[in-house]
Amino acid sequence: MEFRVKQENNFEYVEEGEGQVILLLHGLFGALSNFRDVLSYFSKHYKVVIPIMPIYKMPMIKATVGELSNFIHRFMEFKQYQQVNVLGNSLGGHVALIYTLQHSSRVSSMILTGSSGLYESSMGGTFPKRNNYEFIKEKVEFTFYSPGTASKELVDEVFGIVNDRTRAMKIIAMAKSAIRHNLRKEITKINVPSCLIWGYNDQITPPEAAEEFNDLLPNSELHFIDKCGHAPMMERPDEFNQILEQFLSKVLIHSGDQL
Repeated sequence: MEFRVKQENNFEYVEEGEGQVILLLHGLFGALSNFRDVLSYFSKHYKVVIPIMPIYKMPMIKATVGELSNFIHRFMEFKQYQQVNVLGNSLGGHVALIYTLQHSSRVSSMILTGSSGLYESSMGGTFPKRNNYEFIKEKVEFTFYSPGTASKELVDEVFGIVNDRTRAMKIIAMAKSAIRHNLRKEITKINVPSCLIWGYNDQITPPEAAEEFNDLLPNSELHFIDKCGHAPMMERPDEFNQILEQFLSKVLIHSGDQL
């Protein structure tokens, strides 16, 4: 599925389908391609939206997860979305948590997969060495249970990011912000229906993180996908979409809406 990126009012985003909004938030090294299968599957019955978060365009002083949440709120206001089902992977999950804490009335449900916010071992514990393609390839492969999921396109993209000094500095600043902005004491306040879809073999945000999220979020359900790493929607898209579809159906029925 090809992505048709819209550019309006300094926002870049993908918007496909009609119906209730599923807002997809990518991670620190994330790209539109991370959500290709989610977009293709759910745009048949939902309006699926992927805003490109301005991680590399923000001033260094504003390179924080809190500012990304503010960006999402401005985007929501611009698009006049009254309510969304927000889905975040990795850092995108962290942003989803902060946004939901600040604007719970705008969130119908929250879906987290490999989310930071409690614990993470970013890129396997070390920032990739610049100009070392094989090292970066190994670290990207570390993201997945099956190394073959790390396509050359994905490795090339990460290699390009870490070898751009400005973008690399923004990545480091954002990663440090995520570590500082721990949400353990706050997320018990989130009462929206929440679904945790986790790779059982996630080495970046391990299963213990998912279990702690499930313990702390009062209205949550947890699903593990076996033989799967940090990005289930990429590595095991069929299982991921099935779990998500069942969860959203329950949310719709509870809210009185129907497909």
